[in-house]
Amino acid sequence: MTKPPSGDDSQNRIVAVTLDEESIGRSGPDIEHERAIAIYDLIEQNLFAPEGVDNGPYTLDLSITGNRLAFDIRREDGTPVVAHLLSLTPFRRIVKDYFMICDSYYQAIRTATPDRIEAIDMGRRGIHDEGSRTLQERLKGKVRIDFETSRRLFTLICVLHWKG
Repeated sequence: MTKPPSGDDSQNRIVAVTLDEESIGRSGPDIEHERAIAIYDLIEQNLFAPEGVDNGPYTLDLSITGNRLAFDIRREDGTPVVAHLLSLTPFRRIVKDYFMICDSYYQAIRTATPDRIEAIDMGRRGIHDEGSRTLQERLKGKVRIDFETSRRLFTLICVLHWKG
């Protein structure tokens, strides 16, 4: 876990996040659970600082528009700050692999041995970390985020991709 923001980063944080309902497909309880935890954890502790913008806090609306991931960043009062569109191409393979290993994981937790579950979970975390690093790279020069914030945002990006 990372430390809470300190000093001048105390206001560089997300206080609310929404996902575009039209981007979200039907999902089961596992996906809804992941979504709720990611949003809760993200709001509780994050570092989110749009480059060249005074301190927040910020709200974030995530959506998929065509082949782009949209980050609509606003002040807490709703005043627009900046919107960033990122190509989804660098995420496609990672998200596909992540979904496949998550399916294996959810099946395994119901029937597999603890060793098998642990092995699948290690793979799942590795792919999730890869997606998180990719997100940090894609946001470099646009928004400064720490790794834990990136992990939670990557989970939400996966939720947006889920089509049931």
